[in-house]
Amino acid sequence: MKTKFFKIIALGFAIIYAPLQSMAWGAQGHRICGQIADSYLSPQARKAIKDILGNESIAMASNWADFIKSDDNYKYLSTWHYIDFDKPHTYPEMQEFLAQDTKVDAYTKMNFLIGELKKKSTSKENKLLYLRVLIHIIEDVHQPMHTAHTDDQGGNGFKVKWFNNDTNLHSVWDSQLIDFQQLSYTEYATAINHTTITQRREWQKAPIAQWLYESNQIAEKLYTEIKPNDVLNYKYNFTHIDTLNQQMLKAGVRLAGVLNGIFK
Repeated sequence: MKTKFFKIIALGFAIIYAPLQSMAWGAQGHRICGQIADSYLSPQARKAIKDILGNESIAMASNWADFIKSDDNYKYLSTWHYIDFDKPHTYPEMQEFLAQDTKVDAYTKMNFLIGELKKKSTSKENKLLYLRVLIHIIEDVHQPMHTAHTDDQGGNGFKVKWFNNDTNLHSVWDSQLIDFQQLSYTEYATAINHTTITQRREWQKAPIAQWLYESNQIAEKLYTEIKPNDVLNYKYNFTHIDTLNQQMLKAGVRLAGVLNGIFK
């Protein structure tokens, strides 16, 4: 009886912990980006996406690639969510690095997914899979720690405290900062979704290499500001909230740009 009880408790912890361990931007962050993207879709893209997702919104679809990690059939997607770097790069170095990139990572898989979704021959089943995953990865790479250091697994190994709680730098940027604002994802999206046409055009014309370079530059700066085991609290939030919001806004705008380009 006791053995059965402890097994149930252990299973409960596993169910709760597994999604948290693997989240990127956290559920809220992804939904915020998706909600913003939805506001900039062309009519053609909106119709095509509706045909694929049905009643599932972009905001809700954006978390599918994290939730499905609990299914062994989708383990192969685990390395699609990020691209880590062994050292800082200038933009020309980043371009050269990516031009030679053949790894299974966020960069190669975004290009793959965009190509497959443009094909008329892609099956309806695969379009659903590819669209959900593309939405997620485009949002992921705008989270700076998804383009960070290889040696600490994108900040997962960089231990800090968020107020009094043990955590890591990756988790702070995935969810702690966002959750600290105490807004629903629709409230948050409404609060930060203010762009000009010029701004949207500039962000959307930037190649994927520039997205990754921008995120990596932020990550590199974040590493220099703190030491392992530092306590991050109100001041950290005050200092970084604008960067956080800008990255989620860029993610939503660029996601809409990619989807509009695919579904012309």
